[in-house]
Amino acid sequence: MRLIKNLLALIVLATGVLWSLQGIGWVQGSFMTGQSQWLYAGIVTVLVGLVGLAWANRPRG
Repeated sequence: MRLIKNLLALIVLATGVLWSLQGIGWVQGSFMTGQSQWLYAGIVTVLVGLVGLAWANRPRG
């Protein structure tokens, strides 16, 4: 179960990074390119992914 939680958190994190890069215009070829709202959505998504990773790897006890 821990592996699944980590994989889901990493997928969310990667999605957030992609959205952020599209928002600042570093990744081309999408309607999201250069739109600052996707930068902000990406940052929030990255934070959610990081929280998910911390939750998935918290010490048991």
